[in-house]
Amino acid sequence: MIRTIIILIYFICGMSFSQNLEEAIYSAAETFISNKNDTSLKLLSQQEASFKNHVKSKDEQLALVFLQCHKAYYLDENSKLKDAIVTYEDALKRFNENQLSKLSDFDIIESCLKPLGNLYTKTGDYTNAVSTINQYIFLAEKSKHYKHKISGAINLAKLYQTINKHETVLKIIDDAFKLPQISSHQKMLLQSIKATSLVALNKFEEASRFNGSFSASKFEVYKNQYVNMLQKGDYSEALNAFKKAKECISEANLSQRELAKFYVEEAQLYHLLNQPNKAIQSLDQALKILLPKFKGNTLPNKTELYAENTFIDIFDLFAVIQTNTETALKYYNLSFYVSDLLQENWTSQEARIFNETNNRNRSESCIDLLLNSYKQSKNKALLVEAFQYSENRKASVLRAMNFKKKRLKQYPNDSLLIKEFQLLKTQEYYTGLLIKEQLSTNQASTVNSLSEKLSAISLQLKSLKTAISKKYPDSNQSFSLEALQNKLAKDHAVLVEYFFGKNHIYQFTISEKDIEVTSIQASNTVKKSITNFIHLFDDASVINSNVNNYTNQAFRLFELLKINKLSNYKNVVIIPDGLLNFLPFEALLTNKTTSTTFANMPFVVKKHNLIYNSSASFYQSESTKSKNKSLLGFFPAFKNTNQQLTHSIKEAEAIQRETKSKILFNADASKNNFLKNASKYGVLHLSTHASSGDFVNPANISFYDDTLILNELYSLDLNPDLVVLSACETGVGKLYKGEGAMSMARGFQYAGAENILFSLWQINDLSTSQIMQSFYEHYSEQGSAAIANHHSKLAYLEDDAIGNIKKSPYYWSAFVYYGTFETPNPDYTVFYVIFGILMLLIVLLLFLKFKKS
Repeated sequence: MIRTIIILIYFICGMSFSQNLEEAIYSAAETFISNKNDTSLKLLSQQEASFKNHVKSKDEQLALVFLQCHKAYYLDENSKLKDAIVTYEDALKRFNENQLSKLSDFDIIESCLKPLGNLYTKTGDYTNAVSTINQYIFLAEKSKHYKHKISGAINLAKLYQTINKHETVLKIIDDAFKLPQISSHQKMLLQSIKATSLVALNKFEEASRFNGSFSASKFEVYKNQYVNMLQKGDYSEALNAFKKAKECISEANLSQRELAKFYVEEAQLYHLLNQPNKAIQSLDQALKILLPKFKGNTLPNKTELYAENTFIDIFDLFAVIQTNTETALKYYNLSFYVSDLLQENWTSQEARIFNETNNRNRSESCIDLLLNSYKQSKNKALLVEAFQYSENRKASVLRAMNFKKKRLKQYPNDSLLIKEFQLLKTQEYYTGLLIKEQLSTNQASTVNSLSEKLSAISLQLKSLKTAISKKYPDSNQSFSLEALQNKLAKDHAVLVEYFFGKNHIYQFTISEKDIEVTSIQASNTVKKSITNFIHLFDDASVINSNVNNYTNQAFRLFELLKINKLSNYKNVVIIPDGLLNFLPFEALLTNKTTSTTFANMPFVVKKHNLIYNSSASFYQSESTKSKNKSLLGFFPAFKNTNQQLTHSIKEAEAIQRETKSKILFNADASKNNFLKNASKYGVLHLSTHASSGDFVNPANISFYDDTLILNELYSLDLNPDLVVLSACETGVGKLYKGEGAMSMARGFQYAGAENILFSLWQINDLSTSQIMQSFYEHYSEQGSAAIANHHSKLAYLEDDAIGNIKKSPYYWSAFVYYGTFETPNPDYTVFYVIFGILMLLIVLLLFLKFKKS
């Protein structure tokens, strides 16, 4: 230590008197490069800190970029991925801010952008990975540097292969083959990646032919044979091919990380062959590579772990092999811990959503272990623990944003929190612009400019996150079963939370005093029953053309989902999951029926007042009320177009009668007016067209002049008491495990709305108008959206003016309410009547008394 300090002092003094700063930086970098180890790294880091305080000229900045790139490369080689990312990011920021590309031909792509993009991929930060890779592909295209452009295609293909988007991989590879100046090594890599994706798509013959069409090392040949046999389910042949690849491993030139992954693959293969001891040996070997001090035969200490997803593969397999439940859970919890370490570097919600699938699968395994233990011990604490695993994976991105907003409200003058929130909104704004650009002209320069801005925001958010974590160290979101049960007692309600896993659908039923868990087999038959019922609402004619088919399915699903267990409760909170996000529970039937008259059918809505929410945490939390109670309505109507909403105006008139409101019609119902005014009102009502989007286009909602896409909504800051989306499919969107549908309703939740009424399918204009008129009549009387939604459906069914066909649940059950059971406005009518009678009696008695006297 003393020696290091002496060297450092000598170096700085020498730098001051005998060298200029630029030369000193290059000298420090060259000294490190010639003797890389942890001691020289420590000295280099001390020198780097000093240099940062003194660099001024562009030449000095470029020298520091050179030093940082070499430092980051060493950190990456030695599995210090987080530090490597931070160092590369600082180098890139320095290079761009000082416009050093104009000063020198320093290869920023090779030295910084490529390894940084690869590091983002390694650590699961796919949003930043795509952005970074696309940036250097653009730079390579601009400079006609085809070697770098092809490298970009290779790394982009590897990234999409990691997240199982194999069709995208094939397109990237095929486009890359058209580029000039492909080296033989690059050609081999492209072909190898393509072969792997063909196998993943079960195109075995094409992959087999493709494998033979290029010259690969023996290691690559045997490795591809192993993958091919593994996909086919021939594990014995896969092991033979794997062993041959292992014999040639010296020619593969694998990094330590790649070598660890190789042993994990070996362990997975031994597990499939039911050879647990050999699997454990391979896993120990992988751990020893990643943790040189690890001795084996025990759980590693958390403090030794770092952000590396290979650990997750190792611990998950260790957990599966265990025969002891407690030990298995410890391994799974280590996986969750490493997953959290990885998430510390993610700044976009897309990255978190993409990575949630593995956490969900792991949660299902933990729940299954705990329920099996409960069968033996009957210890309710195990059910509570199982519920916690379910709740932890419920709308985690939404909950994180909600927590940040509430923390900012608690500390409204904190400059760090204000800056964080501004950056998050700006990030979503630029993401929205990027999506729109990619869907339209797709100008490469604009896309690159937006990608650079998003990268810069990501760096700022990471820096802020570190500072905020130090300032608010106890900022973990907590969940309390006791608090939940107190809320249920207050609402006279029961909560049902579903966890839709790969193998089971778990139903957690929580009342004010108890918790129960039911496991439903998630077989193909069960999944088909759910999807078939959902598809009954694809068109109005489906139900009416075969009413008996509907009634049979509605009762069968009622029994399947164990709704009958809730018969003692009027108020029910549903936390759906997976496919159940699209299910109208109110339209299920509580009993068998042969009736074809919809008004007489035993719908769930007649027995229970149902509300929904994205998680129990959302239902439990106390909402903050808007100061402005008035309503802002948007009614573009689209007159004289093929999208005209004829009955929308009647809906608006009903709102004006029942509430204090400002209604914007036709051209006034513009996107700009929404963006300018939405945050100023307590209730927002949008009567318009909407779309759930598809695999290319995001969910969106229409205004008179323009469309608002989902990511634009994410960038808003709203806090209304209620949002009513009187439009088609506002609760439908691409479904992600745990996070739910990427719908417009979710967009409003992300923007800050806690109570939302929205639709699950393409709704009918007339019936929607009738439902909405009834809704606002009850809402103005009761002040409770939950009660208003419930009574509007009952009123629709009981309305004699509506024919039987139009009383099909297609017309009235589309709207679901996500929120809480608000306390209704007190009804003082009876009190006033009694008070009036008493006053009359008193007056009469006084009159009689006065008359007698």
